[in-house]
Amino acid sequence: MNPIKKHIRWCARQKNGIKTSTESIVLQKAYLQKSRSAIKSMEINAREGVNDWAVAASYYARYDAVYALLSRLGIKCEIHDCTIALFKYLFSGKIEPALVQELERSKDDRIDAQYYTATIQINQNKLIADTKNFVLAIEQAISNLTKSEIKSLQAEIRWALNGEGRAS
Repeated sequence: MNPIKKHIRWCARQKNGIKTSTESIVLQKAYLQKSRSAIKSMEINAREGVNDWAVAASYYARYDAVYALLSRLGIKCEIHDCTIALFKYLFSGKIEPALVQELERSKDDRIDAQYYTATIQINQNKLIADTKNFVLAIEQAISNLTKSEIKSLQAEIRWALNGEGRAS
């Protein structure tokens, strides 16, 4: 079994790990709104020179956009590493590989910014532009999903979690 699928199965066994539920446009819209709010927070904090919170808000804008995408598929997960692994597993080959790397890097940057005391230097314009571009790409991915693709991705996650329902 490949390492990412093994990790996803581990995530599914955790208390707040990967769970399947009913796909939800309502949750998708709510998480996209959270993403937009995080973008506003990032912009305000960056403008005021509060770099650690600008970096954190940038990560949450991206994370919430990805969570919106997964909500559209009927997937819940409260463990960030598991959510990112699932995003990588389901959307590799369907989205730009750089987006997955960008989300992973953004998470690492958030951890560094929030948990370590070093002064953080950022390029405000780049941070804001990259974050907005990431969120826009995820919004595009959501709007481009067809019913057939949703069913296929749901089957793929069932397969990854427990070996059932694999799409042909």
